[in-house]
Amino acid sequence: MNMILRFCIGERNPQAPDTRRRCGILSGGIGIALNLMLFLTKLAAGLITASIAITADAFNNLSDAASSVVTLVGFRLAGREADEEHPFGHGRMEYLAGLAVSVLILLVGLELAKSSLTKIIHPEPVDFSTLPAAILAVSVAVKLWMFWFNRLLSQKIQSPALSATAADSLSDAAATGTLLLGLLAGHFFRLPLDGWLGLAVALFILRTGWGAAKDTADPLLGRAMDRALAEDIDRIVLGHKYILGIHDLVYHDYGPGRAMISFHAEVPADANLLEIHDIIDHIERELKARHRLEACIHMDPVVRDERTEALRQQTVQLARGIDPLLSIHDFRVTAGPIHTNILFDVVVPYDLKLTDAQVKAALTQGLKEMSDRYFPVIQVDHSYVEEQKP
Repeated sequence: MNMILRFCIGERNPQAPDTRRRCGILSGGIGIALNLMLFLTKLAAGLITASIAITADAFNNLSDAASSVVTLVGFRLAGREADEEHPFGHGRMEYLAGLAVSVLILLVGLELAKSSLTKIIHPEPVDFSTLPAAILAVSVAVKLWMFWFNRLLSQKIQSPALSATAADSLSDAAATGTLLLGLLAGHFFRLPLDGWLGLAVALFILRTGWGAAKDTADPLLGRAMDRALAEDIDRIVLGHKYILGIHDLVYHDYGPGRAMISFHAEVPADANLLEIHDIIDHIERELKARHRLEACIHMDPVVRDERTEALRQQTVQLARGIDPLLSIHDFRVTAGPIHTNILFDVVVPYDLKLTDAQVKAALTQGLKEMSDRYFPVIQVDHSYVEEQKP
């Protein structure tokens, strides 16, 4: 295994497209060879024993071989460089490959369930011999090795597609192990378990396929960014001079190792513009070098005089009194002869029980109670994270 990892990764960056393509192609090639071997041997065992469960499990391995072809092609396409039609590269092909594998798993599970129900309704005797039992035992060992191999690779390169392949291998090992136990029980205790065991295997395969489909569909639908990544972005950005806060952080996933982020960075309104611009450029280069992120940063000038800061702190406490998870940013005060405009954005979590209108109404009422001269202009925001420098 160490030799395989050195071949795939070695001293390379595990998230680099070339490294991922190399690992995906190797996993797909091994999967095709081993699954075709298991298909042929299990098909022979199913014909010898007249077992619908073993025969169905053989075709499950054939679908696994097809899945390995999908994985191999997916990684080859995902490793292609950006072009005019796809300026962010082809990294999402890896997610599509994982989704295709998941769909194949679900289809096999449905077909196996159908065949097993027929066998339950019309049971037939299963012939036992040592050779089919030995084939099933070897198959379990091979699938456990494939699970370990693909899981290790998926952890090294953070690949949802290989993670789905590993889950499929584990489900196959459990399914084949169950069939082996059923074959032995049916022989020694004369129990008609073939159909019921096939149904149990089908349900296990369906559960695995559903979980794998969810894991690969989430990044295609646009899931929230990893919390640890968001915290490290905060640490990097807020560690620079003049950066007072960060908000409206948005993450776009174009495939492993290919992501774009945008956010607003609060800076002092009276600071040197050219110096701040240079700092922002440095932050963008640092994020790309550390996390392979293409960053687009918007500068928000903020006034932090004593009166504005005191009113901002009062508004922060008012928001936290409504719900501790509420936070504010882009806080500005515009004083006039009759009333004072208080403008800010409030960040509302997606799972907050209050509606946006209720949040705005509560904040407006609280500010009006401080002074009837205050005229709040509030924008409700649902961005992922908002952080302020202590």
